[in-house]
Amino acid sequence: MTTTGAVSAARPTAPSVGDAAPDLELKDTHGTPVRLSSLRGTPVLVVFYPFAFSGICTGELCELRDNIAELETAGVRLLAVSCDPMYSLKAWSEQEGFGFDLLSDFWPHGEAARAYGVFDEERGRAVRGSFLVDAEGIVRWAVVNEAGQRRDLSGYLEAVAAL
Repeated sequence: MTTTGAVSAARPTAPSVGDAAPDLELKDTHGTPVRLSSLRGTPVLVVFYPFAFSGICTGELCELRDNIAELETAGVRLLAVSCDPMYSLKAWSEQEGFGFDLLSDFWPHGEAARAYGVFDEERGRAVRGSFLVDAEGIVRWAVVNEAGQRRDLSGYLEAVAAL
């Protein structure tokens, strides 16, 4: 089953289920570039979030951390993306013990979030957008939530199970 959240008119470029996922190349917490297209052959869950160290974002990513085995068992790689600088993400990852990639969309600021239609121009941050990309690079599930609206773990797990 695929689920698509509502996307506001201010962000019309969000890929829909069945669309090719926009490629992105961002640095991880060690400064190593990670390119989505280089991960073809593996399903990838791309999770955009507003800010490191914030309450809802910490809760969501800790929940993914605590359930990462279910994603890994299905062969899904998790990429979490925010507009925070790489060094902030590194400190947050070390503090929370995240075992997955945190990618910095800091510069050019929000370029990847814009490509996915989840950049909040007024606040300079990503909104909560999640995209499950299959091994061929096609979006198979997507949900976009506004600030303050937490994503549900069961949605991720149902989408992964449907791959």
